[in-house]
Amino acid sequence: MTVNNAVAKRISKLLLEKGISQYRLEQESGIQHGSMQCIMNGRNKTVTLSTVMLLAKGFHMSLTEFLDDELFSSEDLELET
Repeated sequence: MTVNNAVAKRISKLLLEKGISQYRLEQESGIQHGSMQCIMNGRNKTVTLSTVMLLAKGFHMSLTEFLDDELFSSEDLELET
């Protein structure tokens, strides 16, 4: 699984847990709809740290809380170079 896929899965999981829509997350985080669609549909090859920080802000959590998921500790996580 790529880092982008892990981020997309984490977003989906948090949207369900927090009961908010993708649109609301876009508004709270300041991420454009097209950019969010690229992340969620896997068209984005790499997600930047600043984007992940914006996502965490949109979920009203710290970066550490956002990344505190087994998705990001998996040994199968592919790092793009």
